Amino acid sequence: MLGETSLRMTVPRDALPEVLRRVTEFMGFGIYVYAVTVRPAPTELLKGFVVDLQRVEFDADSNTWKPFVERGALPGPASHGP
Repeated sequence: MLGETSLRMTVPRDALPEVLRRVTEFMGFGIYVYAVTVRPAPTELLKGFVVDLQRVEFDADSNTWKPFVERGALPGPASHGP
């Protein structure tokens, strides 16, 4: 699912370190970067966590990360038919 604009998943407590490791490893390629929020899931004894990922992009003008905005596809080469 990585590559989407936003994701929300609930993960068991024991899986949280591995999920965060995989997300940061994926971001290491530099194509997709996410702001990550982790909060306790509505379960007893912290048995799970909700992980929210929001795709962001760096804005050089303000020197900060901002939510990613889809700009649409670039037009491809004109089709001339067979």
